[in-house]
Amino acid sequence: MGHLPSLVSDLALILITAGIVTLLFKWLKQPVVLGYIVAGFLVGPHIDLFPSVIDSESISTWSEIGIIFLLFALGLEFRFKKLLEVGRPAIIAAAINMGAMIAVGYLVGRLLGWSSMESIFLGGMFSMASTTIIINAFGDMSLQKERFANIVFGILIIEDIAAILMIVLFSTIAVSQTFEGLQLLESLIKVIFFIIVWFVTGIFLIPTILKKIGKYLSDETLLIISIGLCLGMVLFADAVGLSTALGAFIMGLVLAESTESKRIEQLVNPLKDIFGAVFFVSVGMMIVPGLIVEHIVPILILTSVVLVGRVIFGTLGVLASGESLKVSMQSGFSLAQVGEFSFIIAALGIQLGVLSDFIYPVIVSVSVLTTFTTPYGIRYSGKIYHKIDKLLPAKWNKIRIGYGNMRDNLTDTSSEWMVLLKKTLLPVTVYLTLAMAALILSKMYFIPFITSHILSLWGNILSAAVTISCMSPFLYGLISKRYVLSREQFSVLWNKNTLNKWLMIGINLFRNALFISLIMMVLLPLFPAGKIIMVIVSILIFIYIAINPKYESRTRKIESVFLNNLNRKEPETPEDVHSEK
Repeated sequence: MGHLPSLVSDLALILITAGIVTLLFKWLKQPVVLGYIVAGFLVGPHIDLFPSVIDSESISTWSEIGIIFLLFALGLEFRFKKLLEVGRPAIIAAAINMGAMIAVGYLVGRLLGWSSMESIFLGGMFSMASTTIIINAFGDMSLQKERFANIVFGILIIEDIAAILMIVLFSTIAVSQTFEGLQLLESLIKVIFFIIVWFVTGIFLIPTILKKIGKYLSDETLLIISIGLCLGMVLFADAVGLSTALGAFIMGLVLAESTESKRIEQLVNPLKDIFGAVFFVSVGMMIVPGLIVEHIVPILILTSVVLVGRVIFGTLGVLASGESLKVSMQSGFSLAQVGEFSFIIAALGIQLGVLSDFIYPVIVSVSVLTTFTTPYGIRYSGKIYHKIDKLLPAKWNKIRIGYGNMRDNLTDTSSEWMVLLKKTLLPVTVYLTLAMAALILSKMYFIPFITSHILSLWGNILSAAVTISCMSPFLYGLISKRYVLSREQFSVLWNKNTLNKWLMIGINLFRNALFISLIMMVLLPLFPAGKIIMVIVSILIFIYIAINPKYESRTRKIESVFLNNLNRKEPETPEDVHSEK
């Protein structure tokens, strides 16, 4: 018999041990994720009573795949409309929670005698909850459909995006000892740009293609295509310097809008369960008993700070967004742990030479301890709320219900302005991003190809025509008059005062200026000698596209396909919800 690779024996050991331990935890009515961590501790290199894993590096790679599949599965379960529903509360709550925990982490680090740089990194690690732990805990308790669970999912997504920016910021601070605000802003724009491009193009193309080839899709073929799309997006996200987990989630979100989403979800779940188990086992393997004993005091202090701080600030953050006290407390208790991005930030600090070696195992220990407490916090958050609710005076009823649930519909001009901004800001942002994406692709591929084959002035003219033609539906979308107020709402704002009139005119001029600027970004590099002429040509192109009905028709068709794909799935039936649980 040939010698088996160590990875095979390691996987056998991990899965057998995890199976036995999780059966025990099921019998004890404990969360399965805790069983995985205990199994990892038992088969790790620091316990001699049981056989140990040999090739820990390969297991670490498999655990990264586990994170990818966990985020992909989350995207399949979490529809874009739910993101919009919890968007404002999630942003407000994440901003308050993360900002407060960064400050608290810095102060605690300084009190423990850590350096300023170590304390900054500690604050960053404190600000990240664990997506994978929360997903598994909610799944075990069948809480995915609860209001607070949707808000928590939204907060986790924002934290993942913020983590990418934080890694860039911390890297800059560690290397240069200065704050590069422009680099952070550049990274933020980059993240928003790629999320919009991925999501819009994905919704436009993938559900349409899956519908057309639906009769050829066996379970096997559909699984292969789905995993291929997921990993393809992961590779693309990594290539542009973004989070692979974010790429997996976006692809799951796109496929969630297809008619095959339920089927894909059922096919992917076994892979998610296997690789997710390997991930949690790998976390348990990082527990070092000797270091825990040596640094037990800071571990207990940091664990207490995480548990208390994230519960309090998580609750206050969701409460500040207008949610009820019960939903806020359930959200706060759900977020009371240290997440996977904290490991990445700790490893980054060690690589840059600004963190002591003991900090990584300390953070892992804090993460493990808070992982154990998270399911209990979620489970008992309702009971704790009821006890606090009895102590609150009657005049605090607004906090109980949530001011967001008590607001009356506004009839003054502030509500009209909010409607105007909503109807203008989102379409302009999306169309501007898509136009820029078309311009970038043209400069990377079309223009070099055309100008290399047609060397005369006609090559530049053809390049400009092809580029502007590709951009035209998105350029028209920038100035479309369909994204305006109704006649009554317009009259309220327009007749209110002179300032309103100037502001409304300014918004339209701004959209027109974006249109002309994009045209000039195409023309000026191709015709640098005629700048004034190119400005005039840009204005003429603007007028031509604005008054030509074929561009409106083309834009409407693109929007129609996108919105049909986005709204294609029927509302979930009670049977669907029951089957998921």
